[in-house]
Amino acid sequence: MYLSSEKKKEIFKKHGKSEADTGTSESQIALFTYRINHLTEHLKNSRKDFSTQRALLKMVGKRRRLLDYLRERDIERYRSILKELNLRK
Repeated sequence: MYLSSEKKKEIFKKHGKSEADTGTSESQIALFTYRINHLTEHLKNSRKDFSTQRALLKMVGKRRRLLDYLRERDIERYRSILKELNLRK
């Protein structure tokens, strides 16, 4: 599997408060970004994998909603997560 529990803990530790912190918006956004990048690479090789393409679009939408929520609640946290993950609006 491409996403082991150790990798998840590493992502949560880097972007959350601890490795057990799975609920904050920053940690969820970071996890979605990792998964989106993985699926994007997969779709470059498998162009006709439409179920993965749909899952990717749904994930991008979820990440966008989380980013919008974070922007409304705390603009500084929003800006810092964009800078950490090299995302752009």
